[in-house]
Amino acid sequence: MNNQLKKKSIKLGILGGTFDPPHYAHVKISKIAIEKFKLKKIFWIITNQNPFKSKPLLNIKKRIYLSKKILKKQKKIIISNKSKNLYSQNTYDVLKFLKYKNKKINYFFLMGADNLINFHKWKNWKKISGLAKIIVFARPGFSTKALNSIASKKLGRKAWVFVKSTKLNISSSKLRKFDKII
Repeated sequence: MNNQLKKKSIKLGILGGTFDPPHYAHVKISKIAIEKFKLKKIFWIITNQNPFKSKPLLNIKKRIYLSKKILKKQKKIIISNKSKNLYSQNTYDVLKFLKYKNKKINYFFLMGADNLINFHKWKNWKKISGLAKIIVFARPGFSTKALNSIASKKLGRKAWVFVKSTKLNISSSKLRKFDKII
């Protein structure tokens, strides 16, 4: 009976960020995570502001609209603005809230390798791995630094997994710069 319960536990993914703008790489890593880790769904949690980046170019309503548009045919990827209800923009608070509300759900937190480099600067970063399995996706130019980062070494490989999928060299900041040119 206990083994049956373990097999039936629900696995949900979380991909948080400003999505300024959302792009195909966000969709691609979400689809890879769903398939590779057998996730039932992935929630894109769109935040107002990343504390490590400058103010978003697009307002949150526009980013949510564009996210819905890019995900129109994706049934397993859902847009959420949970951080709005929590009065918090940080990952730890969002995951803590979700875990408190849904103790039986296994959460998987998705991030690009670029985020693992500075992960040790996030609020309660060491506690995040206790709330969710961290999935780090390779990104050109960032993977080696990520694998040698403070967080990588201090958390240990049991807390996170590195996915060497098809590397997509797309970033929201590059798209914003391109948009200014045309």
